[in-house]
Amino acid sequence: MEMYTDVLLVTANVGSLFDNVGEIEGDWLREFFTTVHMYKPRFVALHFQEVGGKDYMVNMGHAENFFWTIESSSEMADFDRVCVYVDSHFKAVDSFTALGSMYFIHKSLKNIQQYDFNVKEFKAVSGHNKYVGSLEGVTTMEKEKFPKNFWPDFKWSRKGYMRTRWIIHNQGLDLVNVHLFHDASNLIACNASPSVYSANRKKALRYVINRVADNSYSPLPFFLFGDFNFRLDTLSLVQNLSMSADIQTVKKDSSNEVEKIICEEKDNDHKVLLHIETKLFAYLHQAVFRENNGKELLKYDKEIAAFHDVITEEDIRFPPSYPYSEDYTKPTQYMNTRCPAWCDRILMSHNARDIIHQREEGESAVVYNTLGSNICMGDHKPVFLFFPLKTILH
Repeated sequence: MEMYTDVLLVTANVGSLFDNVGEIEGDWLREFFTTVHMYKPRFVALHFQEVGGKDYMVNMGHAENFFWTIESSSEMADFDRVCVYVDSHFKAVDSFTALGSMYFIHKSLKNIQQYDFNVKEFKAVSGHNKYVGSLEGVTTMEKEKFPKNFWPDFKWSRKGYMRTRWIIHNQGLDLVNVHLFHDASNLIACNASPSVYSANRKKALRYVINRVADNSYSPLPFFLFGDFNFRLDTLSLVQNLSMSADIQTVKKDSSNEVEKIICEEKDNDHKVLLHIETKLFAYLHQAVFRENNGKELLKYDKEIAAFHDVITEEDIRFPPSYPYSEDYTKPTQYMNTRCPAWCDRILMSHNARDIIHQREEGESAVVYNTLGSNICMGDHKPVFLFFPLKTILH
């Protein structure tokens, strides 16, 4: 007999939550709890990146409290089984990923098991299982930081992935928390299409997919959700935005290195249309990124295209998820630091798409959206996917 289990997947880069302690957190939590209340899922998976923020040595204790606040909240009281994995052991430089994953199982969901990667078998889940700090020796998850030799230019990075594996009513699936490499410089991102950063991400994502799909454990449908740091094809976008502008490239005096790119409107008193520096991307008509959910820009969102053989995604109908203003009073404004992009995503294997119940014609039960579209959630808006999972009752 086919039945359905409502599932909620959420991904959130929470770095700025800890860098701006206090201000945003209450609203962030309220927004998350409201979503749980609204959709009433039976299984919730929360994937966090940048746990502890930039100043993680100072903030990690606060981050652990944040996890505890969610776990012990009255809003989540009906979830009687909880699994928490927080990689907060920052002293282990070679393995620290700053990833955190939380899984909540509703008391009404009877038939669920979790995989033990050590003994290679599924086991029933009971109680609250919490692993915080070093995750060495924890056998119900697998995590890896990307190998150093992937990109020698990055001196140090926390990027990597963390995987757990589940069976819900006889339907197995892998849930993978992913954090890929960011664009270090807007100027370098403009140099080529695709950019060098895009190539780095492609390599890393292919690595994750190969690891998840390899045969050491029989492959299952999988969901990859996290901060992929996918960016718009900056070179094509800038060429398009500045078509009717005068472009001026300013170089540093001594070297030939580009310091800034300034595009001025030909008429309109030569108003600066676009100003780009390493960490500045100031576009005069910022509304284009929000109008119609940024639909006009989706054609520049090309990084997932290389993976269509193995992964797919629900249609994006929300504005770019990053970089929002961290100013509490400007929850829908973007910062002028980076070109807005859909960094935070929920991707899935083709056979995972097959186990999502789409419901009758014209009525979709699947929701893919951001959390807190009108509330300050930090520089990343969390992204969620809600869907009925097809499960089988024997």
